[in-house]
Amino acid sequence: MSDYAVEALDVVRTFKDGEVRALDGVSLHVPTGEVFGLLGPNGSGKTTMVRILSTILSPTSGSATVNGFDVVKHPDEVRRSIGLAGQYATVDENLTGFENLRMIGSLNHLPKSFVIKRARELLEQFGLSDAANRTCKTYSGGMRRRLDLAAALVANPPLLFLDEPTTGLDPQSRQDLWAIIENLVEGGTTVLLTTQYLEEADRLCKQLVVLDHGRIIAEGTSQQLKTRLGNTVLALTFANTSDANLAGVLVKDLSDTPANIDGTVVEVTVANGPAAAADALRRIDAGNIALTGLTLREPSLDDVFLSLTGHKAEEEEAPIAEDAHSRSPRKARS
Repeated sequence: MSDYAVEALDVVRTFKDGEVRALDGVSLHVPTGEVFGLLGPNGSGKTTMVRILSTILSPTSGSATVNGFDVVKHPDEVRRSIGLAGQYATVDENLTGFENLRMIGSLNHLPKSFVIKRARELLEQFGLSDAANRTCKTYSGGMRRRLDLAAALVANPPLLFLDEPTTGLDPQSRQDLWAIIENLVEGGTTVLLTTQYLEEADRLCKQLVVLDHGRIIAEGTSQQLKTRLGNTVLALTFANTSDANLAGVLVKDLSDTPANIDGTVVEVTVANGPAAAADALRRIDAGNIALTGLTLREPSLDDVFLSLTGHKAEEEEAPIAEDAHSRSPRKARS
């Protein structure tokens, strides 16, 4: 038995008769019993990878196994062994929370007595017992997302795919969902999580793969990726963008990586924070630029992603149109 819940080797997926390469030779090894993160902006290939691993799409080339089953040769076995929750809740608004879970159990051909018991357990686990008999059209966005995640767990799968599960949620609902995911992993579930929220990846994921334009550009633990960037981030704040742009030119050679200018804030990754801050202050003073704020902090995953890709994780990219050969995501529900 493999120690990996997911093994993918050189997976390629093209669209538009090969003109667009959504995935370009991606290899993954997802250990059992932990949260593994696919990190990247919209259009980076995260969702395409999940759709291949959950048998919604077929790879153009390469191979992948999920829970020991080949995604092309044994798609039914793969689907029976996974749960899938996407970016948007897919619950039926005209059914109650309990009825939604019971329907999922029926679609998976599970015994009625098991489904009823399992539905009640999940509604309790996800804090939805009081709303179990309300139609889902009355649910908040956070409640719908929790119900969608519960639906993916009706068959008690050992592996759960979460494709940007907290998209659009308010901060408290996001925190609540993170706690649920952590509890699932403590109970033995393996989670493959795609996200563009760096804080989410930092908190939940033991291992990370960073995707950009369909390729892996970095991988490792959160701390390993931060260590690659440098020791300290020097953040300088100015009264206006003009001063920030001028200061960016003055301090750009304090680091081997380009300075990031975001509005009135200039950030530079440096090896020796205090010495670099003193040097920056001298240069800015000599340039007769008014400084309104200065901070030194540890690098974040946001800093890592910006240094790797040249843009922030949340920046939108044009989505890749899928071709007619893609299968319905409803079939991947377990």
